[in-house]
Amino acid sequence: QDQYAAEIAKGIRPPTLLLLEHPHVYTFGRKGNAKNLLWNETQLKEKGISTHWVDRGGDVTYHGPGQLVGYPLIPLSPIKPDRPQVDDSAGSPVRSDYVGYIRKLEEMLIGVLMSYGIVSGQIPGKTGVWIQADVHSRCPRCSPEDRRKPAKIAAIGVKVDVNGITRHGFALNVNPDMDYWDGIIPCGLSEPVASLADLLNPVPTMGEVKRRMREAICTIFESNL
Repeated sequence: QDQYAAEIAKGIRPPTLLLLEHPHVYTFGRKGNAKNLLWNETQLKEKGISTHWVDRGGDVTYHGPGQLVGYPLIPLSPIKPDRPQVDDSAGSPVRSDYVGYIRKLEEMLIGVLMSYGIVSGQIPGKTGVWIQADVHSRCPRCSPEDRRKPAKIAAIGVKVDVNGITRHGFALNVNPDMDYWDGIIPCGLSEPVASLADLLNPVPTMGEVKRRMREAICTIFESNL
């Protein structure tokens, strides 16, 4: 990401979208709290999962096989001086529309989920995408108590660098091993987590989800990434 972002800032690389799956890993953002890691070293080793601190926003999250991670590397337009802005981009000299960018990512993810017939939405004051309790009630894996609550299906954690280029991005749960969320308090919030596999049968392939995701991102950002 760092190399690509630097090349985009210099104008020698066009805006770029990376779509991929990570090996099992817990990452902590700039607001990370080690207390939100629930497994000890022995459990982490048994599960084959590593931990890393990274320079995105947010707390701890899980990445692994079956989860689609997207890193849009794009230049954001500077905001107008009189526009109120909450900046979580580590003091970037280029004041970009950081919050507006996050809202666009959420809208894009909501649209992709709707294309599969899954109704989802935002929760005021939180970052990410949730399915509401009436949708979550369809989850056969989930406990009766959890089915009565909204569940997070996509996480977002981003950074805008000193040149106004976005880094990091979003993670959509397609068909991951959900047991790995037992090792953390995701984003520091004790709430259920869901996936496409909880709600769809058959589960769409990762290739199909990638295709829809790329189309949705290109549309919302009006760019051929």
